[in-house]
Amino acid sequence: MKVRVKFAKYGCMKFIGHLDVMRFFQKAIRRAGIDVAYSTGYSPHQIMSFASPLGVGMYSNGEYMDIEVKNSAENALKPQMSSAEMCRRLNEVSVPGIEILSVKALPENAGNAMASVAAARYTVYFKDPAFDFHFLDSCLEDFLAQPAIMVTKETKKGTSQMDLRPGIYECRITADGSLEFLVDASSGGNIKPALLINALWRFAGQQRLPYFAGQPYAQEEELPSIALQQVREETYTNTGTAESPVFVPLDEVGEDF
Repeated sequence: MKVRVKFAKYGCMKFIGHLDVMRFFQKAIRRAGIDVAYSTGYSPHQIMSFASPLGVGMYSNGEYMDIEVKNSAENALKPQMSSAEMCRRLNEVSVPGIEILSVKALPENAGNAMASVAAARYTVYFKDPAFDFHFLDSCLEDFLAQPAIMVTKETKKGTSQMDLRPGIYECRITADGSLEFLVDASSGGNIKPALLINALWRFAGQQRLPYFAGQPYAQEEELPSIALQQVREETYTNTGTAESPVFVPLDEVGEDF
């Protein structure tokens, strides 16, 4: 049975990279007594896959991991536990900064978490409460009205030009001054928050902030990422079409068991 686990990552755990998160869950699954399935071959490992890995330094309220567990027919000594019980057990062996939010059984034809990712919602705010994004209120509409938003994207093979505009589905400034946006997060058109933030920053013509966290800093072309806290609020799959997307959270394709 394929199971999708939704979890949040916050606090000091934002400094833990993806590989260490994966190792943590491998140990947590064993400690929770979950009858996870292993691959075959000379070096078997837990059958596990994650949705889009979270960057170091980011919080998230919508991370996903798929695992495969054995059902009671495959192992009569370990009867299948309910989704609520599995969620409870994982939280009991978890650490501060990682919280299991839900556990759902996936239909047989469901794609894995990584292949299913189509979009992600982010919230970005200044770490220094003296600043917010309301200074961009007057230019956000003009920014989104552009037919193309070209940026330089760094890849393993070098740099390339990318048009952000087709992948920006929503973008707004909230009442409390945070920047909230829904963007393409698929493997083919993944928009990292920094790309959108810096493009908006340059469009607004803001070249420096006078003061941040007790120290002034020099004029920069891009908004220093150290000044911001990024939060991935949710990760979505597309149940519609490419022309008319319908985004739903990754756990909505599953059911309790």
